[in-house]
Amino acid sequence: MPTPLYDCLRALATQNPLRLDMPGHHGTPLPGSFPWPSGLDFTENGATGDLFGDEPDAIQAAENLWAKRFGFDSCLFLTGGSTQGVHTGLALLAGAGGAVALDRGSHRSAYHALALLDLAPHFLTRPWLEEAGVTGPIPPEAMEETLKKHSEIKTVCITSPTYYGVLSDIPAIAAVCHAHGAKLMVDGAHGAHLPFLGYTGYQAADVVVMSAHKALPAPGQTALLFANGFELAQLQRWGSVYGSSSPSYILMAALDLARDYMEGEGTARYRETARLAENLRSRWPALQERDGLSLDPTRLTLKSPDGFALADALREQGVYPEMADRGHVVCILTCADGEAEFTRLERALSETGLTGPCAPYPPPPGPPEAALTPRQALFAPRKTVRLADSAGQIAACQIAPYPPGVPVIAPGERIEKKHLAYLREIGYNISTADIIL
Repeated sequence: MPTPLYDCLRALATQNPLRLDMPGHHGTPLPGSFPWPSGLDFTENGATGDLFGDEPDAIQAAENLWAKRFGFDSCLFLTGGSTQGVHTGLALLAGAGGAVALDRGSHRSAYHALALLDLAPHFLTRPWLEEAGVTGPIPPEAMEETLKKHSEIKTVCITSPTYYGVLSDIPAIAAVCHAHGAKLMVDGAHGAHLPFLGYTGYQAADVVVMSAHKALPAPGQTALLFANGFELAQLQRWGSVYGSSSPSYILMAALDLARDYMEGEGTARYRETARLAENLRSRWPALQERDGLSLDPTRLTLKSPDGFALADALREQGVYPEMADRGHVVCILTCADGEAEFTRLERALSETGLTGPCAPYPPPPGPPEAALTPRQALFAPRKTVRLADSAGQIAACQIAPYPPGVPVIAPGERIEKKHLAYLREIGYNISTADIIL
């Protein structure tokens, strides 16, 4: 009988590609040569513990080790990725029907949470960095202005780092939030490695979501929810709403092993990765801290006159980056990458000849008018039309090209001619849009 997916993955693996995307293990053996043993694939049976149970067990002991290492009061294992964590965190902090200040560049899971919880968003916009061709960090001053203007906001959700590796000043933003009686949640999906490199900024937030599988040696879907000022039982309550009642013990065990590995050899290897990445950024066109940015020390965001062409050329040489846009190629570099992998990447870059200043990219226009709430937009009847014919209609889903990875149009917003003109100008290649009937 055919096994098309398995055959596809096996064929790709035999080519030994240089994997600079997620999962962060990049195809290397997991810590402890961790296989996928059916013998360990248990469920709750009285001896294995219960992810959402109230009795101390091995799962809680493993979660407590993560919480202690990262400086939080509590930690909940997630087997549904950071998507589960974003939904859980917003339910925990905002509840239903309230107002939230949301980073406009949030992952789509946050937009789905707005709809599921019937939250009213007040969007936080980021400054456009023309030379870098990406959006910058969220200014604490903008946060102050938003919370002064909207005193009903008691929950703030931002993303740090961004896909491009840009970090916002979490302690400064948290101080502003707390001064106004608001809680801060950080989507740190791409930052689970940063505390092992000495970064302490996350500890200032009230809730932080991290994907272990994005930057640590851990399998897909493994993630973590951290909180200060909340007991584990509160995390479990909402985590059980959005997570499976039969979580994978293999994934949870992998989280346990990943932390143990990072406590020793993994951290040393990650520091070496950071050194190699800094050296590579100094010799190739890439986002750098001298651009006025605070950056993830291991994220490599290459600049290019044609990022899509550069990514295609790299793939032809067996190098698989995480993402490309018109002016950049993003590579996720982890503790799985050493001298040999960096040499292979640099050799491939030399062959392409496609690095250089990033393609000119105009800043996106201001957000459109919100005609429906996110919840109304999610559940309303919809149809698909040509994007060029959608002016005046209400969007049923996000239209979010990279860069800047920020929705030009969010669900429930009215599509305007200026937004369509912007999408044409940047060469956005999606021809249709879902609209509300």
